[in-house]
Amino acid sequence: MARRDRILAYGGAVALVLVGGLCGWVVPGLTGDIIRLSLITVGFGAVLLIVFYEIGLSEDREREREERERERRQPTHDGDTGRRPWLGRRPRRPG
Repeated sequence: MARRDRILAYGGAVALVLVGGLCGWVVPGLTGDIIRLSLITVGFGAVLLIVFYEIGLSEDREREREERERERRQPTHDGDTGRRPWLGRRPRRPG
């Protein structure tokens, strides 16, 4: 995630929490409580989803790095087509 996108995402989620707290304070009664709880819950949920998204992105980057490293270490053979030695026939199962 780009730095600007991260700031906008987290900022929007925090803004929901703050607006929810403000609405709970300004709007009286049950309506204010429902608005407050809803906005705060959505804001904290958004923060949690963004964190999980960033964890997934970091795992993807790590997997790609490992794949590049694995490909770099593999020796290449001239004329190697990547086919299996049994030339497309499936090996027989025992028994």
